[in-house]
Amino acid sequence: MEIKKGGSQPSAKGPADYFTGAVRIDPLFTAPSPARVFAASVTFEPGARTAWHTHPLGQTLVVTAGCGWAQRWGEPAEQIRPGDVIWFSPGEKHWHGAASTTAMTHIAIVEALDGKTADWMEPVSDAQYKP
Repeated sequence: MEIKKGGSQPSAKGPADYFTGAVRIDPLFTAPSPARVFAASVTFEPGARTAWHTHPLGQTLVVTAGCGWAQRWGEPAEQIRPGDVIWFSPGEKHWHGAASTTAMTHIAIVEALDGKTADWMEPVSDAQYKP
């Protein structure tokens, strides 16, 4: 058994290559091999969002606070709120982030395939982010 004490892992800023706006990433866990799951709590300030991206083995989001948006490529954006659980299929191009006036926090759960958890693409433009 291993217990990671709350506050024992440093927070990180979401890198500008992958996020627009202010984003804080708080790692929760990386399971030891042979498991390959990783989880983090991610907080998006109002208007902040990910770039378009995919995950080789899919992604689960559990919204824990605030109000935000999630969108699959070619589909309209959908509002997400605390208690919502969102699943993105492997290879599904998508983005997620806060509403324009409200912060949003979610727990992101992904699995690594050959050490990779995401393929990052172009930023979500202001025109695309219009919820």
